[in-house]
Amino acid sequence: MRLIWQLAAVAVIAFIGGQSVAAVQDNAFLTLILGTVTAVLAVLVYRWVVRRTEHRPVTELAREGARAAVARGALLGVALFGAVILNLALLGDYDVHGLGSVSGAVGLVGFMAAAAVTEELLFRGVLLRIAEQRVGTWTALTLTGVLFGLMHLSNPDATLWGAAAIAIEAGGMLGAAYVATRSLWLPIGLHFGWNFAESGIFSTEVSGNDTKQGLLDATVSGSKLLTGGDFGPEGSLYAVLFGLLATIVFMRLARRRGHLVPSRRRANGVDAAATVSR
Repeated sequence: MRLIWQLAAVAVIAFIGGQSVAAVQDNAFLTLILGTVTAVLAVLVYRWVVRRTEHRPVTELAREGARAAVARGALLGVALFGAVILNLALLGDYDVHGLGSVSGAVGLVGFMAAAAVTEELLFRGVLLRIAEQRVGTWTALTLTGVLFGLMHLSNPDATLWGAAAIAIEAGGMLGAAYVATRSLWLPIGLHFGWNFAESGIFSTEVSGNDTKQGLLDATVSGSKLLTGGDFGPEGSLYAVLFGLLATIVFMRLARRRGHLVPSRRRANGVDAAATVSR
């Protein structure tokens, strides 16, 4: 029952906030304000509903160290997506023609903040965290990653390959960031940094969503396998590669810290074996 209540509470904020931001998307200042308000409200509602349904401190959204974790995640997200663009540029598939739209970039800060926070609370804060307690880390990470990819099929220029790429590079990477830190702040920052770099800085498509122009006036051309085509660079093999590398690093860190959760069946089997050995 807690799963339903938590999903419903955050989903309501995500829906209302998303509709509000979409309604003012032509006004950069209002988009920034409403996107930021949506992100803040989503965090407050998540804390409230988790405390009410689980009767515990919401340690995954602890205030201590939150700013630093979000900043680290954002910088990492920008760096990872910057590496994707750098590889495309070296191949001649990404060309900058000049400056783009500063106001567009400002509006995208709010838009991406709302998206990053609400999606991380829903997919990593609720679905991954609760599923992990039942089926273990690896299965929960796989299932929520696939679901995260499938969600993007509703975007205007979505493709099956694009959804699969999102499941691997984003579902895996963001979930692993949560598992490694047991905090939602790092994946929130990582999600925001990646998406803002993609749209607000490099002005490329975000998951086939037809986003506005950011700071640079640029075009992407070349092989769809490398550029992602109309879906955007998230459908690029480079994005999948860098996302996979980040996932591996985070999961190794999670193992080292003892953060991996076994499935209940495996845990029960280990307990039974230990009992017999006594």
